[in-house]
Amino acid sequence: MTMSQHQRAVVLELVAQACGSEQVLAEPDLDLVEAGLLDSLALVELLVGIEDRVGVEVPPTEVDRSELASVNRILEFVDSRLSLT
Repeated sequence: MTMSQHQRAVVLELVAQACGSEQVLAEPDLDLVEAGLLDSLALVELLVGIEDRVGVEVPPTEVDRSELASVNRILEFVDSRLSLT
């Protein structure tokens, strides 16, 4: 299964919420952690939101930060997890 347009929109909404700004969506390859936009607490909240709203269960201990470094990487990560279901 690949990510639907609705699931993509939800993930983008969750990323913007976690980072505190929709501005991050304009630079999808920006490293959100290095830019100070996504800290460890926000990352956990993002993963919980993805699980609750998209249905992808991702224990924070099973994720490498680099997999969630940018908007594009987050979308790729969720898409790859959906394809496992």
